[in-house]
Amino acid sequence: MSAAAATAQAAEKRGAPPRPVEELDSVVIRFVGDSGDGMQLTGNEFSRAIAKAGHDFATHPDYPSEIRAPTGTLFGVSGYQIQFASRQVFTSGDAPDVLVAMNPAALKTNLSDVKRGGILIANSGAFTDNNLAKAGYQSNPLDDGSLGDYRLYKIDISELTAHALKASGLSKKEVGRCKNYYALGLMLSLYSRPLEKEEEDIRRKFAKKPEIAEANVLALRAGYAYADATEMFITNYRVRTADIAPGTYRSLTGNHAAALGFVAASELAGVPLFLGSYPITPATDILHELSALKHFNVATFQAEDEIAGICSAIGAAYGGVLGMTTTSGPGMALKTEALGLAVMLELPLVIVNVQRGGPSTGLPTKIEQSDLLQAVYGRNGECPIPVIAAHSPADCFDCAIEAFRLAVKYMTPVIFLSDGGIGNAAEPWRIPDPASLPKLEVKFRTDAEGFQAYARDGNLARAWVRPGTPGLEHRVGGLEKDFLTGNISHDPMNHQRMVEVRAAKVEGIARDIPPLQVEGPAQGDLLIVGWGSTYGSIVQAREQAAAQGLSVAHVHLRHLNPLPPDLGDILKRYRTVLVPEMNLGQLARILRERYLIGVEQLNKVQGKPFKVSEIHDRIVELCKKGAK
Repeated sequence: MSAAAATAQAAEKRGAPPRPVEELDSVVIRFVGDSGDGMQLTGNEFSRAIAKAGHDFATHPDYPSEIRAPTGTLFGVSGYQIQFASRQVFTSGDAPDVLVAMNPAALKTNLSDVKRGGILIANSGAFTDNNLAKAGYQSNPLDDGSLGDYRLYKIDISELTAHALKASGLSKKEVGRCKNYYALGLMLSLYSRPLEKEEEDIRRKFAKKPEIAEANVLALRAGYAYADATEMFITNYRVRTADIAPGTYRSLTGNHAAALGFVAASELAGVPLFLGSYPITPATDILHELSALKHFNVATFQAEDEIAGICSAIGAAYGGVLGMTTTSGPGMALKTEALGLAVMLELPLVIVNVQRGGPSTGLPTKIEQSDLLQAVYGRNGECPIPVIAAHSPADCFDCAIEAFRLAVKYMTPVIFLSDGGIGNAAEPWRIPDPASLPKLEVKFRTDAEGFQAYARDGNLARAWVRPGTPGLEHRVGGLEKDFLTGNISHDPMNHQRMVEVRAAKVEGIARDIPPLQVEGPAQGDLLIVGWGSTYGSIVQAREQAAAQGLSVAHVHLRHLNPLPPDLGDILKRYRTVLVPEMNLGQLARILRERYLIGVEQLNKVQGKPFKVSEIHDRIVELCKKGAK
């Protein structure tokens, strides 16, 4: 029996008419509380329930930067937002329809984002004088009438969870950790979702601690039953399932997708995978995921520092395996000298930068596209490296394969840019048919006749040689190489030749980039050029503008160095070019320098993703300006 049917049946037994069910096209929900309140788990579990119901969705986890921030403080708030819909979803949503706030600090830091008339579910038991003071409230907002513009539901989730688990035998602290499942039960009731699959997931997740599993199940049921028995929600809501392409789907984050993509690349190439990495937020999950996939001929090494991580990966590549390292912006700075070594050696290597706010430690848990110029230019000497960027969590899988495809074909390190928003966010991923994946042809030279270490093929790539191959001994190191032998050379003309050929090799990758796909008119008033995680917001903003009759197109770049060969011609076909970025204009600067064109900027460096409305408003402004 479905949840909605069970609720209707219960109402009938009580002699009460069943509550009406309102059909919605989409819903945006945000769970917020202290770091210890389990909001990330609650949001993730709700996402899983939504995925199983057949909805498209997108999420945005928001972690505090402080480690063990004091309980109840503004800077210790942790959140998780999800948008799910009956149509394709590109972002986690601009403004929540529902805010679940577990304490005053969570309400204080998030209320301004909630839609007027939206639902507020507040854990009233946490609105104590002490917590109110920590959040900077002079009076209790649940009682002083300041929330009159919202539909407020005051529920003492803490006390009700404790009451539901009073016979569980758990400690007070353990009981407190279950209140997130009580909140989850409330939300599943509100949106007419069944409990059975969620209960199965809980028992599977806590299989090694069955007493905790059963307590969470009880809390989940109690929250669901409370919403039903008290009829706290006058209306239940239902979102129709999305019309999505047939196939087998799973929910996964960008970091998880990247890990699976790297394993797929290894399988496609028939070459083992090695990851040398030092843990750093928000990239560490790739290390965690790959360490659990050793049965796919994957070796992981948690190094003592960033330099050791990349140097071990360079050694692995020299040894004849797919070498990679993962990091974020500060770690990229530490890896810089070794990046130059990898360029000099001309070995295949993938460097993943899951970007975060900077500089220095910056905003380690927040989103930013701050490292593009670092990726393209940030090394000493003439040191070109191909750069690609993923635009969504699922796209990380494809970019991981593309990064290794370029690395082995052109014998070069490749930088793969993601960011904290993509890496931590989740969305449905359609599991691809292995036959549809690109080929990764790896050839190791074994013929000693006529061998020269730096002799090149048509792609200007030198041969990959496994150490110990008879007759193919050669030197490696950071000093300049002779153009053919690879021996150390200080000859001025040889250095110029080597610098130029390495640059030509990277530029030649442009021939390997497929034609760009332009969404919207092939020419017109405005072209939006994006890269990375701005994709979803740009897509929805452009669609809204097009529905208003505005001539707006969008092209999104995966390959950022070299740039696609047809980009220059596309740029010329539009009166105005707009580049939205979560930095102060890094791609905009590159486009101006490369194509000598004027570029309009839209920049945001707040540790938050673009809202659709922010990009839409800028589109309207520029179109009106162009019409004058």
